[in-house]
Amino acid sequence: MKTVTYAGVAVVLALLLAASGFATSPAGGEQLSPVPFDETLTTGLTGVDVQQAQAAGYVVPKGQVFYSQYQYVVGYYGMEALVSGVTGSRHTEQFGQPLGVFVTDLSGTDPQLTDEGYVTLSNSVERGWARADESWFVVDTAARTPAGPTTVPFGDRDAAREFAREHDGEVVDWDGLKSRLAGRTGESDLEPPTAERQQWANETVETAQQTRDRPTSVVVGEDAPTLAAAVEQAPANTTIELPPGRYDTNLTISKPVTLRGAGNETVLDGGDNGTVVTIRSPRVGITDLRFTGVGESNAGDMQPDNGSEWDERIRLAYGYGDAAIRMGDAHHSLVENVTIDTPSNGVVALNSTGAVVHDTEVYGAEEWQDGFMSVLPMYSRMVVEDSYFDGGRDAVYTHYADGTVVRNNEMENLRYGLHEMYTSNILAFNNTMRNTNAGIILMTRPTGNVQVGNDVRDSEIGILTVGAASYTNDNVLVNNDIGLSIGTSRSVYRANTVVDNNVGIRSSTMLPTNDVFENDVVANGQPVSASLGTLNSWAVDGRGNYWGPVPGFDRDGDGVGDRTYRPTDTVDRTAQYSAGSYTLAHAPTIQTLRQFQQSVPGLRGSTIVDPAPLTDPVNRERLETLNVTTP
Repeated sequence: MKTVTYAGVAVVLALLLAASGFATSPAGGEQLSPVPFDETLTTGLTGVDVQQAQAAGYVVPKGQVFYSQYQYVVGYYGMEALVSGVTGSRHTEQFGQPLGVFVTDLSGTDPQLTDEGYVTLSNSVERGWARADESWFVVDTAARTPAGPTTVPFGDRDAAREFAREHDGEVVDWDGLKSRLAGRTGESDLEPPTAERQQWANETVETAQQTRDRPTSVVVGEDAPTLAAAVEQAPANTTIELPPGRYDTNLTISKPVTLRGAGNETVLDGGDNGTVVTIRSPRVGITDLRFTGVGESNAGDMQPDNGSEWDERIRLAYGYGDAAIRMGDAHHSLVENVTIDTPSNGVVALNSTGAVVHDTEVYGAEEWQDGFMSVLPMYSRMVVEDSYFDGGRDAVYTHYADGTVVRNNEMENLRYGLHEMYTSNILAFNNTMRNTNAGIILMTRPTGNVQVGNDVRDSEIGILTVGAASYTNDNVLVNNDIGLSIGTSRSVYRANTVVDNNVGIRSSTMLPTNDVFENDVVANGQPVSASLGTLNSWAVDGRGNYWGPVPGFDRDGDGVGDRTYRPTDTVDRTAQYSAGSYTLAHAPTIQTLRQFQQSVPGLRGSTIVDPAPLTDPVNRERLETLNVTTP
């Protein structure tokens, strides 16, 4: 056994102290200069909001901040996010004090407001930056960004007064703006809005399922010779019955009727040519049917017109491929008790808010590269529930489908289970994912998404998050390469069970403002990996996370250990298994070195700190079910 001494550590510490000189930035930021905004780490708006504003030529006021203990310049879309970034306790704790704050200077640009309140510029004067404490801010006008009302900044007071007069606003200085906005944004609410989203989903399903109760008007083969003839003949708000059999069809439905078959014995076959059923009416019901013979086109060869909307390429490639069922303006329509075999899409919903996919099975290509999406909401807020998805690319892929609810589904053998693009305020609840590249993946800086009660196993990544103000709570992440990947800001991670993954939690955020607490992170090959040089403190109100049994933790009844735990620290990690490592972790020299590294950003490693580690598991019963020994 090797004997560890501390003399070498002391020498290293002395050299670091002598070499550093404790160089600091100027207290007031007088020598700091703004940087190009695209070189900052940005937060404050979703990716889709930024894309839409830029495509339309709208101005989004911005700010940027230099912090005393953070090596990156942080860029904020919107004055509201900026004020949160310089007044919130979390930012001060982990970034240090703001040394320099700069804002967009709209002086000389003659800004105007559109009818919707978006800011446009009349003059082509190049917009510059002004120090926030020397700037003036116009509040209480109709000005807005895609995310909501906004404050308009000016470096010149007369320009601010002119804009305020023209748009019925008020001019305030930097201190006045902070007093107005401080505390309104940026601090996370620890409870996710699960109940209200469940309620919306319940009401939406109830509305769509009213299509099941329509009286039968036409029986195919008895009252009409073909399915197409039956659809033509049936009055609105009635049901078309399809007896068992195979129906060759590429059908379009343009009125509110219901197709009802006899389950898997009633087959609609598209002949491997295009979409099988296209819906162009609200309140259409498709129930008790099997679909096959879907075409293989994903429309990937379609090219957008010059000058088209920014996302037309996505809409063409993803939204206009072949599908078993395609909805367009089919609000409150229902797909229920349907089985789909498809080499491309299963159900595509375009501009079809309130549509529901319930109790449906979709079987895609064995190799995900050969298939496409099982359910694809695009510009549609819909419900996908109680369904089974096997194979293909993604079980549910969303594009600008804010507020969609995906609950109680099983997904396996896919690229991604739930793939959220340009979509905020989703609820992913109680879904089971197996054998995926990622069970749930959030992209394009969304906000307000909720992932609660999902179970992801045997995948490359369990849940991967980006964006802001989201919730990842009470999920089970077992036997994945990476259990949970955190890339958000101002988000909550609570009561997750992260067990038996190669890496329990990967932290890739460069804005360490998340609340990570009361999670069970045990029996992983590596509890945490942090890819960026930032300090993350993972505890809320004196409660951190459970990391398994660690020697030296005081278990005196309050359930909280008596020392800080660093899951990214090699010494602390091995302390779980070695009393000698525990002694080394508490050596005075090691403690001094750590404090010094945290105070000097250039020496700070990629560090996760749990100042209040739990001595007892959060969900003991769940861990015991997973064969994890608990104290």
